[in-house]
Amino acid sequence: MGFPSTLDHLVYAVPDLGEAVTDFARRTGVTPARGGAHPVGSANALVALTVDGRPAPHYLEIVGPDPEREDPGPVRVFGLADLERPHLATFAVRVGEDLETAVERARAVGHDPGDVDPWSRTTPDGTVLRWLLAKREPDSYPAPVPFLIDWEGTPQPGLGDLPALELLALRAEHPDPASLAPALGALGVDLDLREGPRVLLEADLRGPRGEFVLR
Repeated sequence: MGFPSTLDHLVYAVPDLGEAVTDFARRTGVTPARGGAHPVGSANALVALTVDGRPAPHYLEIVGPDPEREDPGPVRVFGLADLERPHLATFAVRVGEDLETAVERARAVGHDPGDVDPWSRTTPDGTVLRWLLAKREPDSYPAPVPFLIDWEGTPQPGLGDLPALELLALRAEHPDPASLAPALGALGVDLDLREGPRVLLEADLRGPRGEFVLR
């Protein structure tokens, strides 16, 4: 498989959500669906990611500052406060047990995924979706060590009624990939990680306008 078997979603962070959605639709031929707003000041648009042409529990989240938020201050998730251009920032994975157990296992090898916290998103029709995250803001993005998610009773968005692209592969580069191996191993993440001059995340996708690389 060209991407982690536990992949939940990719996070494409953008400084302007409206502009990013328009540009993404122009480039790919697929217009992301409005997702909703988060209490932390961000908002998103979503695209399902199919595998071999079939629905799968994976999706792409395009996330940026919520243009309708009451507080116009910086949004301090996914590096949005200082972001100058769109990039593939990180990704989320599911774990085979409760999040607290996964967090403890990661901390035992020196990686702190963050505390388990409740998150929510209000959809355009007013529905509030709720889930759990273990997410700590890293020192910088892109972040090839993922954060953790548990949807609990909320339907996984990638299996919902969303416009779709085909997911082909996910890979990362890092100047010292061996330094990330303990954390990825503790989280059970089988990421294609290679040595490179800088930290980089890339996803190979395919849509109506052909294959492209999101980075």
